[in-house]
Amino acid sequence: MITVLILLYLAAWVYYNSKLVKKSTHMLQLNSYRNERYWRWVKSNPSKAFPNRHYVLLVSLLPFLFGSELFALLLGIVLFGAFGYWTPEEKEKKKLVVTSRVKRLFITTGILFVLTAIIGLLVGTGEESSLAWFLILTIGASILSYLFTVVGNVINWPIERQINQYYFHDAEKIIKSMPNLEVIGITGSYGKTSTKHIVETVLSSQFNVLMTPESYNTKMGVTKTIRTMLKPYHEIFIAEMGAKQEHDIQEICDLVHQKYGILTAIGEQHLETFKTLDNIKKTKFELIETLPHEGTAFLNKDDQNIMSYEQRNKCRVIYYGIEAADLHYRATDISYSSKGSSFSVLKYDGTSVDIQTKLLGRHNIYNILAAIAIGSEKGIPLEKIARAIKQVAPVEHRLELRKKSGNITIIDDSFNSNPVGSRMAVDVLGQMPEYKVLVTPGMIELGEKEYDLNKALAEHAADVCDFIILVGKKQTQPLQDGLIGKGYPESQYYVASDLQDAIAKMNEVARQKTVVLLENDLPDTFNE
Repeated sequence: MITVLILLYLAAWVYYNSKLVKKSTHMLQLNSYRNERYWRWVKSNPSKAFPNRHYVLLVSLLPFLFGSELFALLLGIVLFGAFGYWTPEEKEKKKLVVTSRVKRLFITTGILFVLTAIIGLLVGTGEESSLAWFLILTIGASILSYLFTVVGNVINWPIERQINQYYFHDAEKIIKSMPNLEVIGITGSYGKTSTKHIVETVLSSQFNVLMTPESYNTKMGVTKTIRTMLKPYHEIFIAEMGAKQEHDIQEICDLVHQKYGILTAIGEQHLETFKTLDNIKKTKFELIETLPHEGTAFLNKDDQNIMSYEQRNKCRVIYYGIEAADLHYRATDISYSSKGSSFSVLKYDGTSVDIQTKLLGRHNIYNILAAIAIGSEKGIPLEKIARAIKQVAPVEHRLELRKKSGNITIIDDSFNSNPVGSRMAVDVLGQMPEYKVLVTPGMIELGEKEYDLNKALAEHAADVCDFIILVGKKQTQPLQDGLIGKGYPESQYYVASDLQDAIAKMNEVARQKTVVLLENDLPDTFNE
C-alpha cells in the first residue's frame, strides 16, 4: 500500500513541478538565459518565485507527528494534485519558445528533480528511517524550483557555449565564402529596426538584399539568419545590432565584417547593465570603430550623444539630419498629418528630392534620411529612392497607425520604450486633432534614473494628453507622481491593474473621435 501511495505521490509531484519548471524556464528565456538578470527578477518578484501555496505543502508533514506515513502521503497527493490542477495559466504576451536549448534545460532540470526524489527515497526508506525525509526533500524541491532552473542553466552552460561556438564558426565560414557580399550594420538606442526595414526597401529596388528578420539583433540572432537565410545570390546583408552590455556589438561585427555602419541615435537605455551613458556611447560606436578603412559610417548629426563621442576610426563619414550644419543629407520643409509625413531632401551635390511617407513622427524622418543616404551612396537615383520610400509600411508595434472599429484610432508604439523615443511618440500624439489618450506602463531597465525619467515622461504627457491610462499600480508610481506634481486633474487619468483593465477603460473614455497611443508593453517578467 505504501509503495502505491509513493508512486501516486511522485506522479502528483511531477505533474505540479512540470508546470513550475515551464514557468521558471520561460522567465529565464525572457531574461536571455542570463543568470544575473534572471536572479534579479527572482529577487524582485519573490511572491511569484516562492508563492505562498508552496508553504502550504508543508502541511503534508503534520501526520508524521502522529506516526502516520500513510496520511502524510495521501495529504501530499491531494495538495500536489490540487495545486497542479488549479494553478491558473497566466496570460502571456510572449510565450515560451521550446527551442533545442530549452529542451536540454528541461532534461537537466528534470534530472535534478529525479535525483532529489531518489535521494529522498534512499534516506526515507532505509532501516529506522522515516518517509518524512522523502517528503521534506521533494517539497523543498518544489519550493526552490526556480533555483533548480538556474542550477540547470549553470550546468548546461559549457555545452551551450560549445554549441554556440560551432554555429558562430559556421556562420563566419558562410560570410567568408561570399567575398562580394557587402554587409551593412545598423545600431542605435532606438530606431534601428525601423531604419533596417526602410534601408531594405530602398536597396531592394536595385540589389538582392537580405536583412535580419524581426528583432534578430543579437549575435545568435544574426548567426541564425546567416546559417538559414543567406544565399550566394545575395549582394547585400543588413544586420541589425542590439546591445545590453559592453562588447555585444563588437562580437557581431567580428562575425559579419561590415563595410557600412548606420548609427541612428544614442540615448539612456538598458542602464541597469550599461550603468552610464558613456558606456552606451562606447558600445554603440563599436559598430563604427570596427569599420574597415574603405568603409563608410552614416551618422545622425542632430544627435548630441553621437556628436559628443570622440570617434577613433577615421573612415569616411556621411552625416544626415535636419538642424545641424554641414550635412551631407538634410531634410527640409517637413509637414505631418495623421496619414504620414512629407519633406524634401537636399543632397551635398546640390540635388534634391521630395519625399512622401506613411510613417509618423520626426524620428522616422531621421530613419528615412539614413536610408536615403546609403541608397544614394550605393548609386540609386534619388527619384527611385523616393518611389521606394512611398511604399514603406510602418513596422509592427513601432508607431504603427491602426484603425479600430468605432471612434478609436490606435497608434501602436508598444514594442519598447526609451526616454527619447517615448517623448517623440507623445509628440506625434500631440499633433493629432482628435481626443488624445495615452496608455502606458512606463519605461524599464533605466537603472537609477528610471524613476526620474518616468516622472519626466508623465510631465511631458500631461501637456499633451486629454486622458492618460497607466498600466500597473506599482510599476507606474513615478508616472503617477509626475502627473500629481504637474497638477494634472485626477479625473483625467486612471491607474489600471493590467492591460485588460486598461483597454476596458480606453473603450469607456472614447465617447468621441479618439486617437490612442499605446506606448510600451512590458514583457511578462514585469506582470504585477
